[in-house]
Amino acid sequence: MTDKSLCNEIYFNEFYTSHIQSATNFAYYKSGNKNTSLDLAQEAFIKIWENCAKIDFTKAKSYLFTVVNNLFLNKVKHEKVVFEYAKSAPYLDVNNQNPEYLLEEEEFKEKLKNAIAGLTEAEREVFLMNRIDAKKYREIAEILEISQKAVEKRMSSALKKLRAKIDGI
Repeated sequence: MTDKSLCNEIYFNEFYTSHIQSATNFAYYKSGNKNTSLDLAQEAFIKIWENCAKIDFTKAKSYLFTVVNNLFLNKVKHEKVVFEYAKSAPYLDVNNQNPEYLLEEEEFKEKLKNAIAGLTEAEREVFLMNRIDAKKYREIAEILEISQKAVEKRMSSALKKLRAKIDGI
């Protein structure tokens, strides 16, 4: 494995194919925006390609997540504005047959979005990686480079906050 290099197009393509989805998901958990998450993941792979000679192939996955995180941190201010706008945009269902149900559903979605947005970044990324991406705590710990106990603590804290903010969860 140590003779593999990301500068070799074949190995880079294999690396890209096997990690683009998880990098995009990770970026989404950070940013809360699907378009931004794909942009961040793509930018990260561009940086990896540009710096391929400096990156040890065996540490490339960890490096990828670090780059995605750094790109996210560089865009936090802009993303907060975009995320706030997205939260305030109304959801319209043109096929709605029951306005009362739609209103209740929209209120619940808004409560859930606000509750998730109210989590700390660390809690939100662990919660979404586990619940949306179906990653096990061990996998999350590996990706975030933290202990499994830290993942468990963040998840427990996230669930307590969500239960407190939303009745019936």
